[in-house]
Order: sequence, then C-alpha cells, then structure tokens
Amino acid sequence: MKIVTIIGARPQFIKAAVVSRAISNFPDVQEVIVHTGQHFDTNMSDIFFEEMCIPIPNYNLNINGMTHGAMTGQMLEKIESILLAEQPDWVIVYGDTNSTLAGALAASKLHIRVAHIEAGLRSYNMNMPEEINRILTDRISSVLFCPTEQAIKNLHQEGFKQFPCTLLNCGDVMQDAALFYANKAQHPDFLLPEHFILATLHRAENTDSPERLQSIIAALEEIAREMPVVIPIHPRTRKKLQELNFNFKQTRLQLVDPVGYLEMVYLLKHCSLVATDSGGLQKEAYFFKKYCITLRTETEWVELVEQGANIITGWRYEDILNSYKQLKHTTKDVFSSPLYGDGQAGHIIIRELQRIDS
Repeated sequence: MKIVTIIGARPQFIKAAVVSRAISNFPDVQEVIVHTGQHFDTNMSDIFFEEMCIPIPNYNLNINGMTHGAMTGQMLEKIESILLAEQPDWVIVYGDTNSTLAGALAASKLHIRVAHIEAGLRSYNMNMPEEINRILTDRISSVLFCPTEQAIKNLHQEGFKQFPCTLLNCGDVMQDAALFYANKAQHPDFLLPEHFILATLHRAENTDSPERLQSIIAALEEIAREMPVVIPIHPRTRKKLQELNFNFKQTRLQLVDPVGYLEMVYLLKHCSLVATDSGGLQKEAYFFKKYCITLRTETEWVELVEQGANIITGWRYEDILNSYKQLKHTTKDVFSSPLYGDGQAGHIIIRELQRIDS
C-alpha cells in the first residue's frame, strides 16, 4: 500500500509524526510526504522535522505568503502533478488548512481515495477559513477518522450515513503525541518565571481586527500584573502588533519567538493556565491537565467545555479577565476522562486503511 501524506502547518507536523511512526511498523506500507510549505520558517517548520524525527519530505512545494485562493490554487496544481507521478493508493490529509483542502481536492479529482484525519469537527462559524476547509474535505473523503464521538455525531447530523464513505472514531493522534513526547520535553532557550500563563494568538479573526487584537493583548497585560504571561508569538501576530504600534505597558507579558513542539510540551507541563485561540492547544492543555481560556466565540472541542476544562471567552477584555478569575481559584479535577482515546490512534488508522485495501 502506498500513501501520499500532505502536510503544511505546525499542527500537521505533529500529527504526521504519530502516523509516520505507526507506518514504520507496517513493512508493506510506503509513505511519500509532501510539504506544501505553508509554514516555512525554521521555528514553524524545520525544527519539527528535526526534533520529532519525522521523515524528510519527499517534496517541498514552498507555497506560502499568498491569499487563500492563490495559495490553495497553487497547491492544488502542484499536488496534482505529484499524485499523477506517484500513483498512490491513499492520500492522507490532516485538519483544516489550505494544504488539507488542496490535497483532498487534487486526490478526489484523480479518483484517489482520501483519508481525512481529524474529521467531523465543526465550529459552525463559516467566517473561519478553517471551517470551510474541513467541511469540504470531509465531503470528498473516503475515510473520515474522527477524534471524538461528538465528531461522529456531527457527521451523522449532516447525512454522512448516506454517503459512500467510512466513519471511524479512532481517537486523537494528538493524544498519541502527548503521551509519546511528554518525557522528551525541552526547556526553551529563554528564562521562564516559576509560575506563568501560556498564551498563543494567531487566528485571522483576532489578528486582523485591531479592536480584537488590542482587547486581547490588553487583557493579557492586566492578567500579567498578577501572574507572568508567556506568548510564543506567531509571525503574523507580531507583524500586526507592529503595524498598530502597540504600546506594551506590562513587562511581565513576555513575547518570545515561536517554539518547537518539545519546547511547547515543556511550557504546557510547567504553566499554570493556558489562554489561546488555537484549536490544537485547547486539547493539549487538557492532555497536560491544564485549564484553558479560549479566545474565540466558539470551539470545535465542545466536550472540553462540557467537562469544565475550557471556558469560551471571545475577545472582549472583561470576559477574558472574568474567565481568568474564575479558573485561578478552581480546584475541581476535570481531567480524568479519556475523551480522546487511549493513545493508539496512529496504529488504528493504518490498520483500518489496510483492512479496506485487503
């Protein structure tokens, strides 16, 4: 069996590391990795391949820094050429990026079966490019590997039982990664306070709105008066803050360059709380038993909210501060439920593809 794996963004590198490691246990499975280049600088891309022992990509398309349409179109064209040359049995795509949609479209138009890992997630916010990408990718996939039962329910509600595809709750590959890399965490190369909050901010809905961006940063600055806040700053977010000439008032708000995955694991293990607009980091906070403030108005991971591990705050200053005050005093243990499987998702995925092929 021959698999072409399409990746392009940081979270996909982590997920692909899990599945590539599983593939290495199946000698009759060949993997060809295509890196679209969507995340291209050293801290957002190269370091993940080095420290997570991901096989070097067979192809690097170096497509980045464009509008959504231009980026997706160029990816579609180049991936199609690769698929025509490689003639795989399966194309694996991950998550909800432009790389995901381009890979799925190229494969489906060539009648190559698509396996979508992290299928069935819904924010129900069609203003998010990610929501469009994940919905379209799900619809043209042959196998939808869902990380939770809620994801399966979402697909059933959309009529997927009537479509010629397979739905499977395999658990979350990010859970596999957290278990595997927890003991390999690396201290980042900057000083850390003894107690701190870990924050990330990168979604276009927040960074492209001066009102939202300034409100979130102001709230994090206020929180930093009480507990230091460490922000591995996304390049786009840093650029937007520079364009706004944002005047930082709180020195305990620590902006640092993006970190590798093993450094992020260290930060997650040692932080007191997480504040983020990232989908993946919400789950990773749960894996490492940390409460999370989500800087969005919705989440794909509704089970975290229901469990009490996650508070959806949006971007407004007062809402963020109120959520922080609520969580800093909580002592309730909400982290014992195995919401995301048992750490065997990668093996389950490859075994299922083999079963369908046999």
